[in-house]
Amino acid sequence: MKAIRKFGEFVKENIVKKQSIDKSRADFLIKESEQSYHNLLDMLEKLKVEDSNANMFVKSCYDILMELIRAKMLLEGYNASGWGAHEAEVSYLRILGFDETSVQFADQIRFVKNHRSETCGMLLRISLLGGF
Repeated sequence: MKAIRKFGEFVKENIVKKQSIDKSRADFLIKESEQSYHNLLDMLEKLKVEDSNANMFVKSCYDILMELIRAKMLLEGYNASGWGAHEAEVSYLRILGFDETSVQFADQIRFVKNHRSETCGMLLRISLLGGF
């Protein structure tokens, strides 16, 4: 897996656009992430982390992180959209002061999460078409 690109590259490619600060949407995302975090803690108290559910916990952590990154970007007047938006948001971790190891780790989670989602979607479509 190649290294994630610098945030400025996403701005130059118009994947990230400069816009007015959107405090209300950022506040909404922060509240959503707080609720998701509390739900995650509740699940961790009730469920033992096992191979069968570990992916669910990782996805929940990733989604919470991404909501917080998006909120911070909105507060700074940035918005990522379209192909490459998730990678741009992960790249923004550098702007927030995260070290390169953390950025690369978050990118690996992004890659695996998106790849698994695409694979599951493809398998579901094949199944619905009578392929299994």
